[in-house]
Amino acid sequence: MDHAFLDAIDSFIAATGLSEHRVGIIVAGNGRLVPRLRNGGRVWPDTKWRILEKLRAERERRNLPPEDAA
Repeated sequence: MDHAFLDAIDSFIAATGLSEHRVGIIVAGNGRLVPRLRNGGRVWPDTKWRILEKLRAERERRNLPPEDAA
């Protein structure tokens, strides 16, 4: 499991107060994404980078600090 990837998602959840389901919908169109990742599920590398980019864009859109500054 990629702990840094899950940490980035957890940081976004904490910063926004959104549910895991809503974050999954926003970044991947899949409300079961985050629980699946927590249970050891994987995503393709290109999907991972798209998700990270969507997290970055959502942080910017919501005027939140970048993940590394959070």
